[in-house]
Amino acid sequence: MSNRLPFSKNANIFVFQVTNLWLLFSMLTLPVLVVTESREVAIAQTRNERKKEALRLNQVGVDRLRKGRFQEALETLEQALLICKEIGERQGEGATLNNIGEVYKGLGEYPKALNSHTQALAIFKQIDDKPRQGASFNNIGFAYSSLGQFSEALSNYSQALTVFQQISYKPGEGATLSNIGITYRKLGQYSKALDSYNKALAIAKQIPDKAGEGATLDNIGVIYRIVGQYPKALQFHTQALAVVRQISDKAGEAATLSNIGLVYNDWEQYPKALESHTQALAVVQQIGDKAGEGIALNNIGLAYNGLEQYPKALEFYTQALAIRKKAGDKAGEGNTLTNMGYIFLKIGKYAEAREKLRAAIEIYESLRPGLKDIDKVSLIDTERGTYIFLQQALIAENKTNPALEISERGRARAFAELLAEKQKTQIQLKPTINQLKQIAEEQNAILVEYSIINEEFKIEGKKQWRESQLYIWVVKPTGEVFLRQVDLRRQFPKIVLEDLIASTRQSIGVGGRSLSIETIPVDEPSQQEKLQQLYQILIEPIAKDKLLPQDQESKIIFIPQGSLFLVPFAALRDAKGKFLIEKYTVASAPSIQTLSLTAQQRQRISKASPGSALVLGNPTMPKVSPSIGEPAQQLLPLAGAEAEAKAIAQILETKAITGNKAKKSAILPLLPKARIIHLATHGLLDDFIGLGVPGAIALAPSGNGEPNDGLLTANEILDLKLNAELIVLSACDTGRGRITGDGVIGLSRSLITAGTPSVIVSLWSVPDAPTAELMTEFYRNWLSGKLDKAQALREAMLKTRENHPSPKDWAGFTLIGEAK
Repeated sequence: MSNRLPFSKNANIFVFQVTNLWLLFSMLTLPVLVVTESREVAIAQTRNERKKEALRLNQVGVDRLRKGRFQEALETLEQALLICKEIGERQGEGATLNNIGEVYKGLGEYPKALNSHTQALAIFKQIDDKPRQGASFNNIGFAYSSLGQFSEALSNYSQALTVFQQISYKPGEGATLSNIGITYRKLGQYSKALDSYNKALAIAKQIPDKAGEGATLDNIGVIYRIVGQYPKALQFHTQALAVVRQISDKAGEAATLSNIGLVYNDWEQYPKALESHTQALAVVQQIGDKAGEGIALNNIGLAYNGLEQYPKALEFYTQALAIRKKAGDKAGEGNTLTNMGYIFLKIGKYAEAREKLRAAIEIYESLRPGLKDIDKVSLIDTERGTYIFLQQALIAENKTNPALEISERGRARAFAELLAEKQKTQIQLKPTINQLKQIAEEQNAILVEYSIINEEFKIEGKKQWRESQLYIWVVKPTGEVFLRQVDLRRQFPKIVLEDLIASTRQSIGVGGRSLSIETIPVDEPSQQEKLQQLYQILIEPIAKDKLLPQDQESKIIFIPQGSLFLVPFAALRDAKGKFLIEKYTVASAPSIQTLSLTAQQRQRISKASPGSALVLGNPTMPKVSPSIGEPAQQLLPLAGAEAEAKAIAQILETKAITGNKAKKSAILPLLPKARIIHLATHGLLDDFIGLGVPGAIALAPSGNGEPNDGLLTANEILDLKLNAELIVLSACDTGRGRITGDGVIGLSRSLITAGTPSVIVSLWSVPDAPTAELMTEFYRNWLSGKLDKAQALREAMLKTRENHPSPKDWAGFTLIGEAK
């Protein structure tokens, strides 16, 4: 798979309209001194004449810039800049610096562009020129985006948008919205990108602005291509091509031709893709657009890769890499390196693949500092193929320990960095095998890490990406490391792992959303077969070689990936029908390295003064919108959860908070003070306020009339500072969320980040009565002091199973983080 960035045009046309207004300042006259041919010559010209000359040069430079004659444009604009400095025209100086920055963008020299635009911004702030401040903020944002510094890009775009909206300058507003969309697209946040593009398109049509319209139509087409809607993508790109050709926009024409080529490439119509990319290359070479040339060459390589002409593909990738390096296009450089590494992997040149893929990863990881957590998550999602390819190359060379290091380095990175930041501690960004062994020793547990390998192959004549292999690493507390490989295509040719997990959950009688308690019929014969199939794939390869503990009290900590986060490991059954929980004590974690950080949290809390227990059950239920803008629905009350809370409160020697007393405003101040937190209520999966962090806990509404009043969202939890050694979310679906390359983004991640080392969450909508029994048993076991949390949960599951034999009733909970 080629981890590529599409070629999208950025609508910065308005910059020329703004910066060419700089001559609207007062006319003064004074003599100037110019150095010419190594001698000083007094020029008896009026200031007005000099300004006219600077304006003429500026206009010539901009004209050359538009035609792609970048070097000529640069020389001309530098002459204009010199005059502006000599006569002290600050506004003209700033405007010319902005245009020089545009030239450097065209040349792909983004650090120089950033420097010019930053100088221009300082001038426009000094003279309080709002329109040009907006232009400069926008241009600085684009330079940062091109350098892969997306957090800085979004910050500057936001400031530009604010300025343009304040002064009601629609061209600037539309162009900035388009650039915000491009940045969100680079971060993999496609719905946000499409929203920004649609707003920009409406403005472009309203003004009208043909250049902006063409660019935005093209960018919308990119989004539809990324999500696989190829006819719709071609529809938008074709409209864009007609617009840019109508106004003779050569840069726009090249961009649109490249994007049409990418659609055909994804659609497996490689000859058409090659034709479009070759046309794009001719245009960018004609106008001297070096950054565009790098993109076009990379895309021609993609087409040859699709045609399986690998030497040709490598030839074009090599040319693209040289240009992207020179231009400082870091994201593009990583992209081309990944594409080269993938070809080397495919043709069996593993050392070359390893070299290219490692270089790509180094670049990708250099782009993350300074990004917000959710932006890191989105970026990691677009890069995870590179980590998978490198694991394959290393294992093909029998370098199993380095492959585990890369597996670990490619998962839950944003989570680990966020945890470390919250704890004000340092984290090793490149964990070594010795550090991973040390964590297993400290945990006194066997760590089982899964890595799903997806490969491209044909199903019914069409190329698709499906699971082909499963890598299973076992790290023992004694320091031994083992790898077992499962060839999914050969051993289980009819099984798609993700589909098997989904159908297994259905057979148990669970799965789906949690605005109401669903009733899904249990299919016991199918259930046993599927749980045994999952055992055969996930457990048997390591169990048969006796790599798992021999006693029931020893712990296994599973480190899942992708759809494996939804597997009820406790309920997996061996060939004799025995459940995994009958044989082993289990827990889970998003990565091995996060276990080191949760251990530090546990140590911090153990030194803190004792706190009380907070037990909440069945609050007065709020009304919830299924998604943003939809009508609210009343959540059903949970009478069983209230009874559960009262029983557990008695065990914990506190009083349960129920009904209207469980208002969010009343609960929030209590959370940081509690040592144990037990919440028996509804859990929800959605991102209710559009911040990218899904999940919420239902509390009693305050009656303020606000949408989703009473919900404690995962995003809000991130801002809390908790001191609880354990939080139990005895609610529906609290262990689920948005599955990403960084793990599950949802409630459990937020609670651990907020300071809790151990969280017990549910994998599905759990039924009231057996849950109350299981939870009561768990607390009795744990508070006895004889068992740790994982062992106490195991015993509670086994006890509950005696009265409620269905896995739906006892296997839905999982411990994440510290077992101690």
